[in-house]
Amino acid sequence: YLKNYFTEKYPDFGWLSEETRDSAQRLSKERVWVVDPLDGTKEFVEGVPNFAVSIGLVENGEPILGVIYNPILKDLYTAVKGCGMYFNGEKTSLCQNDQLSEMNILNSRSETKKGLWEPYKSNFKELVPFGSIALKLAMVAANQADFVGSLQPKNEWDICAGHCLINESGGKLITTENKKIVYNKKNTLTTPGLVAGNSKAVNNFIKLLK
Repeated sequence: YLKNYFTEKYPDFGWLSEETRDSAQRLSKERVWVVDPLDGTKEFVEGVPNFAVSIGLVENGEPILGVIYNPILKDLYTAVKGCGMYFNGEKTSLCQNDQLSEMNILNSRSETKKGLWEPYKSNFKELVPFGSIALKLAMVAANQADFVGSLQPKNEWDICAGHCLINESGGKLITTENKKIVYNKKNTLTTPGLVAGNSKAVNNFIKLLK
């Protein structure tokens, strides 16, 4: 449904989604929809309400629109480049604390089970395992959590909408190698991981990883 709606309404835009076959045609498009109809499939199957619909729009590799919706809690996170970040219609900005030891960090349930976060446990106030990277980014952008990190690769459709939300709430999202994330690439995987929050906290975490 989403693909039909957006491609009919915006025929000149490209399309990239986890649920549909990729086409090289998008690579020549200035604007591309980057969509995950269900981010957090494991949580959806398990009946855990940590999943979301994620809709992003990219212009020349940069996210310019982000919409993330949790259909269970009916929480809507929206942002347009230059217009700010909104949670259920109210403008928000993210946590400005940059002391990692005083911050909670949303991290992956699967990464936690694998023990990937054990080396960093003492550096944060609390590690909070949580499903859906899109929803984690949205919650940090809305100041419902302090910080988010992933130590494993993510696809563009997982993070594109959330990246716009983070940007518009005054934050920063980069790879764990301190590199900028560009969208609508041939290889859609962002490696090796990512981190998002306010700039100082992100920089502090990057130093910690080194």
